[in-house]
Amino acid sequence: MLKMTPLNQTHRDMNAKMVDFGGWDMPLHYGSQLDEHHKVRQDAGMFDVSHMLPVDIKGDNVRAFLRRLVANNVDKLTLPGKALYSCMLTPQGGIIDDLIIYFLSETWFRVVVNAGTAEKDVAWILKQRDELAPNLEITPRRDLAMIAVQGPNARAKVWQVIPGSQAATEELKQFQSAVVGQYFIARTGYTGEDGFEIILPAADATAFWKSLHAAGVAPAGLGARDTLRLEAGMNLYGQDMNETKNPMESGLAWTVDLKSERDFIGKEALLNTAVTQQLVGLVLIDRGVLRSHQQVVGQRDGAEYQGEITSGGFSPTMNQSIALARLPIQITIGDEVKVIVRDKQLRAKVVKYPFVRNGNVLV
Repeated sequence: MLKMTPLNQTHRDMNAKMVDFGGWDMPLHYGSQLDEHHKVRQDAGMFDVSHMLPVDIKGDNVRAFLRRLVANNVDKLTLPGKALYSCMLTPQGGIIDDLIIYFLSETWFRVVVNAGTAEKDVAWILKQRDELAPNLEITPRRDLAMIAVQGPNARAKVWQVIPGSQAATEELKQFQSAVVGQYFIARTGYTGEDGFEIILPAADATAFWKSLHAAGVAPAGLGARDTLRLEAGMNLYGQDMNETKNPMESGLAWTVDLKSERDFIGKEALLNTAVTQQLVGLVLIDRGVLRSHQQVVGQRDGAEYQGEITSGGFSPTMNQSIALARLPIQITIGDEVKVIVRDKQLRAKVVKYPFVRNGNVLV
């Protein structure tokens, strides 16, 4: 039996094509994945991300607990509502999950974890809680729904729908949040466009979704979400990162704080592991489509090397095929590589991602 978000019937009523996504019954598209992609880049689209899981962590020493639990430093969070992107690591430095941490008060932080890793994540957090801070209260919030509204006009359309939200959120910077009535509104997203991710009671999700639709926000599914996040150079757990790869090999060194004296799970392994691979962008020169798991080959300083595409696809904004690939650390921006596609070697150029942000092509 597939799990269902509170909006499942609403998606079906809008004629969405539903698919199994990591055990969840989710909309792939509502007719045209391409139209949904362009709608987000040019106007505003909305995604049901209620399969993701908010986890509230409360207690007197929650900050100290999170200092140990995640690779980024929660001491950066001093303003209530501020958010931090981080990874939770194994003792060997592998990525258990990437997540967003919201600072609500000194006794209350909210962590939002990925759907496919939610059960594993909660079990790991509880295990660390029991060992490090048994007095903390850990509460998975499946009573809540999450809707992402993304695009250049996304914020203005949310302001139309939620009374009082403009005054409360107009001055929010990226990775800040505010509470307006029953709505937890964060200026975050997974598309490379401006907008909000909004957490609200599950019972009110359908009415809110319909109000957004009436305000001109287009529903968008998993297909558009994937092409948008790929263009934005944003990692997908299970493809661009997993427990066998550390953040330094996954383009996430910026999420790791190795400068402070603070210790965290996986720090020792990171300090003692030589980085031999990196995550880079690829733009296909020849005709074809780049896909995950395709092999990348080339020569450097007279020696042959191999790598692998972690995420790939067609970019609707750029009208060409792009990818994220894990290659040897010696490869540099501007190099040309070969990607093996159906037994043919197609030429691709190594570029610095993101490929697209805020509607602009950057490569």
